[in-house]
Amino acid sequence: MPLPANVRGRRLLAPEREQWSGMAESMKAGGAGLLTLWGTDDRDRDGRFRIHAAYLLPNEVVLVEHPLPAGAATYPGLAPLFPVAARLQRATADLLGIAAEGGDARGWLQHGRWPEQAFPLRRDSAPVERVAESGPYPFVSVSGDGVHEIPVGPVHAGTIEPGHFRFSVVGEKVLRLEERLGYTHKGVAKRFEQLSQHEGHRLAARLSGDSAVAFSSAYCAALEAITGTALPPRAAALRALALERERIANHLGDLGALGNDAGFALGLTQFSRLKEDLLRANAEVLGARYLLDLVIPGGVATDLTEERKRVLVQQSFLLETAVLGLRSLYDEHPGLQDRFRDAGRLDLALAERLGAVGMAARASGIARDLRIDMPWPPYDRLAPTLVVQTAGDVAARVQLRFGEVVESLRLCRAMLEKLPDGAIRIEVPVAPPDRLGLGLIEGWRGPVLIALHSGEQGAIRRCHAHDPSWQNWPLLEHVILDNIVPDFPLINKSFNLSYSGHDG
Repeated sequence: MPLPANVRGRRLLAPEREQWSGMAESMKAGGAGLLTLWGTDDRDRDGRFRIHAAYLLPNEVVLVEHPLPAGAATYPGLAPLFPVAARLQRATADLLGIAAEGGDARGWLQHGRWPEQAFPLRRDSAPVERVAESGPYPFVSVSGDGVHEIPVGPVHAGTIEPGHFRFSVVGEKVLRLEERLGYTHKGVAKRFEQLSQHEGHRLAARLSGDSAVAFSSAYCAALEAITGTALPPRAAALRALALERERIANHLGDLGALGNDAGFALGLTQFSRLKEDLLRANAEVLGARYLLDLVIPGGVATDLTEERKRVLVQQSFLLETAVLGLRSLYDEHPGLQDRFRDAGRLDLALAERLGAVGMAARASGIARDLRIDMPWPPYDRLAPTLVVQTAGDVAARVQLRFGEVVESLRLCRAMLEKLPDGAIRIEVPVAPPDRLGLGLIEGWRGPVLIALHSGEQGAIRRCHAHDPSWQNWPLLEHVILDNIVPDFPLINKSFNLSYSGHDG
C-alpha cells in the first residue's frame, strides 16, 4: 500500500468474517481509532464486494480489507466497537448496497432522491430518475410528562447548509438530540470516476471549501505515493504554509462567530476584519482568497517572491498582536465567560469512547495531531507545539483556537524565513492500475484522508474522501444533553463541523 513518506502503515487482508471482526477487536484493544470505512464493487473482476476499514494509531495507519463472499452483500458491523462506524456503514449501504449486520438499518444519505434498490456506486449502476419524497424518517421518540419535540431544519436562517436537528426537551433543557444529515450529498465518489488522476485534485479541493488545502494536499499525497513521486522541498514548504493559513482563517472566523453567538458583537467585527485581511493577502500573494487551486500533483501552482514573503511575514506579526489583544479581552469579559464555561462539555472519557478527533479531541485532552505524530516535510524540522485543553467545554474550544492561531503564525514565519530554494513542482507520472494509495493530512478540523484506487490508463477506479466531521458530528448529540436549547447555536459553532465534507 503506497503511503506518503511520513506515514507508517500496513495493509492487511481479512478473507474471513472472523478475521475482519478479530482485527477490529485487536485494533480497539491496541488503542486505535476507526479513521474511516468504505466499500468497493469488484464484481467485474472477481465477483465480490469489498469493505475497507482504516484504523489510526498514534504512529501508524492500518488498512484492513475484507472481500465479501461471492454473491454476498453483508458483513459484520463495527459500530459496537467504534461508534463512528454506524453512520459510515449506513452511508455505504445507501451507496453500494452492502449492509453491516446488526445495528441501525435506517438509510442515511438517500432521502428519497433515488429508488430504494438503486445503488449509485455499483459498477453496473445506471442513471435514475429522482423518486418521490420518501416517507417520514423514523426519529427515536422520547415520551414522558412535559416532554415535547422541537424540529430544527433542515433549512436554516442565513447562508448555511441543510441539516435536521430533532430536540426532545422539558422546558428548555435538552433530554435528547438526534441529527439527520446527508441533504447535501453530491455524488462525489462517482464524479471522481469520471476524472483522470491528474484532474482529481480540483474536485478534492471543493469537497469542503473551508478545507480546500487539506483535501487537495491529501489527494495529491495519495497520487504521489502511488507513483513514487518525491515532492520538491520548496513545494512541500509552500503547501504547509497554505495549510497553516487555512487553519488561521477558519479559527479567526470561528472566534468572531463564537463571540457573536454569546452576545459580543465587537468580537465578530474585529475577527471578521482580521480574517478579511488574511484573505486579501492570500489573493495578493497566492492568487486567490480561498486556495482551491494552489495545490497540484507534484507541487504547487504559485511561487513566492522575496517581496511577497515580506508581506506575509509582516502580516503575521500584525495578526499575532491583534489576536493576543483580543484573547485578553475574551478572557476578561465576564459575560462571555459565563456563556462559554461548562457549556457543551465533552469530557475525556466520552471523547475517547466516541472516537473524537482533531480540534474537538484536543480541547478535551486527547493529545493527537498528525503534524506532530506523523510529521511530513517541513513539519519534521519545525517541531510544532501541540496545543491542548482539558476542560472540553466551549471555553476550552475557544482557548484552543487562540493557541493554534498563535502557533500557526509562528510556523508560517519559520517556513518563510527558511523557505528552500528550487522547483515548486515536479512532473507526476500516470499511476499504474490496481494500486491503492492513502493521503493523510491534519486539516484544521482534524485528520483528512483520501484513499485513491487507480484505474486503467490514468483513470480513477475509486476515490474515497473522508472528512473528520464524520467522527465529530455525533458528539453534538451527547454534549448538548442537560444544556438549554438556546445554547445549541453556541455549542454547535464551537465544533464548526462541515455538512459538505460529511455529505460528499
